[in-house]
Amino acid sequence: MRDTRESRLLLVLLIAIAFALITVDIRGGDESPVEGARRTAATVFGPVEDGVASAVNPVGNVIGAIRDSGARHDRISVLQQENAALKQRLGSDDRNRSRVRELDAMLAKAGAGQYGIKGAEVIAIGAAQGFSWTVTIDIGANDGIKRDMTVLNGEGLVGRVTTVGPHTATVLLANDPDFTVGTRMEKSDELGFATGQGDRPLSVQLLNGKSKVKKGDRLVTFGSSRDKPFVPGVPVGEVVRVDPSGGDLTRTIYVRPFVGFTKLDLVGVVVVAPREDPRDTVLPPKPKPVPTPTVTVTVTPSPDAGADTEAEANADDAGADPGTDQDDDLE
Repeated sequence: MRDTRESRLLLVLLIAIAFALITVDIRGGDESPVEGARRTAATVFGPVEDGVASAVNPVGNVIGAIRDSGARHDRISVLQQENAALKQRLGSDDRNRSRVRELDAMLAKAGAGQYGIKGAEVIAIGAAQGFSWTVTIDIGANDGIKRDMTVLNGEGLVGRVTTVGPHTATVLLANDPDFTVGTRMEKSDELGFATGQGDRPLSVQLLNGKSKVKKGDRLVTFGSSRDKPFVPGVPVGEVVRVDPSGGDLTRTIYVRPFVGFTKLDLVGVVVVAPREDPRDTVLPPKPKPVPTPTVTVTVTPSPDAGADTEAEANADDAGADPGTDQDDDLE
């Protein structure tokens, strides 16, 4: 439509009529003159609106569902993150509790043997210089660590220090084939030399080929001159097999070490040796044997068995020699 004077007048007229109808409709309420027209429009256009709504509402519902799903997904993500953080914290707490137990056991060993130790953490396994059974600890020369110091933990002998840096040190483990330590048997005091065999039990050569050794006997370190590289009394392991002596001057036994070398975490380096040999005092007390319960079985004769016995007695009486009774009467 062209913008002319007539068109402008028509637009103003239509607006005025619209306002007039709105005023009349509001004032008239249900009696409004346009109520019939409204009902007619509703009858005509209602089905169309319902159809359009039916077609459009699922789309709207999907959009709303997607929007709600996104909110739920965000909430689930938050909950998953919180759950993961909680699990991590719980795992960390479990690890901390485990390390506290390790530390308590190590301090108990040090206290029992009167060893002055410096605690350390294992930060690496293996050494760059070869394939030896070694670990790296996080203390070194700046902490007073020197070569040929004894290393232990809450279970027993771990090894000895071989290389020292300013902040770290390398420990040769007791199960390394190049590792040898003097040992002493619990109670019997038999001396020997234990050598590592990797993941197999330690091989111990006892100096006395006729020594009496049995499975379950325990060994501790004998100690070295001036306590280097080994201080005395550190638990080594338990006998698991004894080779026959065969008349040799020495005797070979096999010892399972107390220390689990594949799960080392906290260790202690002995920086002050004990004033006296602790001998067997650092060994844990042996568990008491569990008594075997004694079962007493009592046989109760049945009523049938009693009847059978009485019948047998009557049969014996019936089969007695009649002459015997007569002789008794004559006497």
